[in-house]
Amino acid sequence: MPEVRTEEMLINMGPQHPSTHGVLRLFLTLEGEIVKDVRPYIGYLHRCFEKHTEAMTYPQVIPYTDRMDYLNSMSNEWSYVLGLEKLMGIEVPERVEYIRVVMAELQRIASHLVALGTYGNDAGAFTPFLYSFIDREKVLELFEITCGARLLYNYFWVGGLSHDIPANFQSKVKAFIKEFEPNIKMYNDLLSYNKIFIERTANTGILPLDVAINAGATGPILRASGLKYDLRKDEPYSIYHKFDFEIPVAEQEVGTVGDSWNRYMVRIKEMVQSLRIIEQAIDNIPEGDVSSAVPKRVKPPVGEIYSRTETPKGELGYYIISDGSLNPYRVKARSPSFVNLSILPKISKGHMMADLVMILGSLDIVLGCIDR
Repeated sequence: MPEVRTEEMLINMGPQHPSTHGVLRLFLTLEGEIVKDVRPYIGYLHRCFEKHTEAMTYPQVIPYTDRMDYLNSMSNEWSYVLGLEKLMGIEVPERVEYIRVVMAELQRIASHLVALGTYGNDAGAFTPFLYSFIDREKVLELFEITCGARLLYNYFWVGGLSHDIPANFQSKVKAFIKEFEPNIKMYNDLLSYNKIFIERTANTGILPLDVAINAGATGPILRASGLKYDLRKDEPYSIYHKFDFEIPVAEQEVGTVGDSWNRYMVRIKEMVQSLRIIEQAIDNIPEGDVSSAVPKRVKPPVGEIYSRTETPKGELGYYIISDGSLNPYRVKARSPSFVNLSILPKISKGHMMADLVMILGSLDIVLGCIDR
């Protein structure tokens, strides 16, 4: 407990608070309306994911990865199965790789739409929230017609996929692209360049690049501070090297590089690039069997591996240790939301309490990924 001064107030914000984006408790030290200190308290959603994996076979772990960042289930699975495929020396069919890229980029769009909508809601703008969820619904429909699930998929399997895409999948994806592309301008008109929204987000929560790097920040948080770093480009996995796309970084357009507005805007620009990748991939999916490389049982040799992918919130990695049995000896997850949340105290001090809501929202955390 910090030393109490009579001019300061100690306040709990959460864990039952709509603006903490989940069961997160922030312990605030305020001097009037000014934030002097903020301490995040986590653990209210802890489900012992890493310990549970030791009692399950490797394929049984996949549905549990879905439940970490439950807005990004497809990519959660990909990091995990990618590591096992490397450990077992499995060569995945090219059809599987193309479908995985399409699904991961659709999931990136869906995740960023939630970030966009809820962030607007934090600022008091409810209309963008409604529109973003309408667009997200279209992505969920694509997932549903493919594997029957809308939130938790168990779709990426070791060596392949649980289901092939349906016959009308490609035409539906192209229809979605045609509908969604013009909507990005609508979001910019509604929210991104809205005067009140800019005043709430620009020049608040500035994260200098050196602090971001030292803290281990990744994803849009790091790129909003000015570093063009993305695993899809810098350490390409799967078939990302085949596609032409850009890595958006913060620009001196509004506010300051590294502020809350730029963290939001990088996600908007990333959705445009995800559409570019999907457009290139969707018409070039080769023929093949999506389950031809799926082993009858997953039993990696004795060894260890760290695999990571670029998820909507940053770098998600799994450190997997195999003792040669059907169950993992250890699985450790490197959560991007956990690392990004640790930055909050560094960028919140000196701001108004109302600004703290916008700074936290700009980090786009999911507590299921933090607590695991």
